[in-house]
Amino acid sequence: MYPDLSYFFHDLWGAQPDNWTSIFKTYGLFLVLAILAASQILYWQLKRKASEQLFQPATVETTIGQKPTWKDYAYNAFFGFLLGFKGLYAAQHFEQLQRNADEVLLSLAGSWTGGILGALLFAGLKGWDAYRLRNSQPKTRTVEIFPHDRIGEITLTAAISGVVGAKLFYIFEDFSTFLEHPMKTIFSGSGLTIYGGLIGGFIAVSWYLRRNRIPLVPVLDAVAPALIVAYGIGRLGCHFSGDGDWGIIASAQPSWWFLPDWLWSYDYPHNILREGIPLEGCQSRYCMHLGEAVYPTPLYETAMAFAIGGILWQAQKRFHTPGLVFFLYLTLNGLERFWIEKIRVNSQYDLGFLQATQAEIIATLLFVTGLSGMIWMWRTGVKRTETNK
Repeated sequence: MYPDLSYFFHDLWGAQPDNWTSIFKTYGLFLVLAILAASQILYWQLKRKASEQLFQPATVETTIGQKPTWKDYAYNAFFGFLLGFKGLYAAQHFEQLQRNADEVLLSLAGSWTGGILGALLFAGLKGWDAYRLRNSQPKTRTVEIFPHDRIGEITLTAAISGVVGAKLFYIFEDFSTFLEHPMKTIFSGSGLTIYGGLIGGFIAVSWYLRRNRIPLVPVLDAVAPALIVAYGIGRLGCHFSGDGDWGIIASAQPSWWFLPDWLWSYDYPHNILREGIPLEGCQSRYCMHLGEAVYPTPLYETAMAFAIGGILWQAQKRFHTPGLVFFLYLTLNGLERFWIEKIRVNSQYDLGFLQATQAEIIATLLFVTGLSGMIWMWRTGVKRTETNK
C-alpha cells in the first residue's frame, strides 16, 4: 500500500520512505484525479447536449480592460493572506506536515507574518494590473455562454459542497466521536461519506443551475457517467492508501479462481490506518498489515463503477427521453453499493425488524427511486410518442 508518494517511490526505486514526498497523500491525489476526470467527462457531455440544442445560451456582457476595484484588491489580499498564513506555517512545521498534513493544513494555526506578506504581495500584483491598464479604455462586448463554458464554476461548486456534505454525513454516522472531538472531527481530512458528498453536491449544483437558468434534467443526464467514473477513481484511492474501506475476512479461494490472488484476498500492508499486526523488518511510519486477508472491495467497486460508466455513456446515445439516463445511474449505483455492502466492513443500524448499514439504506432508496423514475419516464415518453402520431 502507499499511504503517500514516498512509499510508491520506495517500491519503484528503493528510495527510503517517509521522505519529503510523504506530504503528498495517496488518497488526496486520487481525489483530485477523480474531480478532474468528472469535470472533463461532464464538459464533453454538456458540449454534446449543447450541439443537440438541449441548452439555450445565456447572453452575458463582459468588459475587457477594466481597472481593478477595491473588491478585487480585497479578494486578492485575502487569498494571498491564506496562502502565506498556511504556507509559511507548513514550511516551519515540515516534520509535522509529513506526519499528518491534515493537522497542519486544516487547522486554525498559521503564520501571521506569512499571511501579511502574502496579502501585500497579491494586492501588489493587482496594483500592477491597474498600472498596466492606466491608459487603456474599457471595452464591453456581448458573448453567448453555454453550460459547458461554466464547467469550472460547476466543478468548484460541486467539489466544495460535496466535501461539506460528506463531512456532515460522517458526523451524523459517528456522532459520538464528533461530541468527543468536535474541532478535530470537523477539520480532519478523514471521515468523508460518499453519499453525503453526492447529496451535498446535488443540492449546491441544483441551486447554481437554477440561479443561472440552466435546465436541471439534461445536466443530470450529462453528469451521470461523470459521477460514477469519479467514484471508481476515488475507490482506487481507498485501495492504494488502505483507508479501511476493505471487505470482511475472505473465505478460502476457490479452485476455479483464475485471476491474481490479491484480487480475491489482500492484507493491506502499510495501510494508512495502521491496523493489524506489525510487518516483519519494517522500520517506516506505516508498518502494519491485516492479520487475516480480506476482500479488496474497493477494487471490485472500481471495476463495477467503470462498467456502469460505459453503460451510461452508451445510454446517452440511445435514450432520448430526458432524465432516463440519470435514473438509470441511480438504479445501477444503488444496486452496486447494496450488494458490495454484503462483504464490506461497516457499522449497522438496528431497525428492529432488520439490521442495515447507512449505505444499504441509501442504496435501497436510490435503487427504488431510480427504477421508479425509469418506469415513469419511459411511460411518459411512450404517451408523448402516441400523442404526436
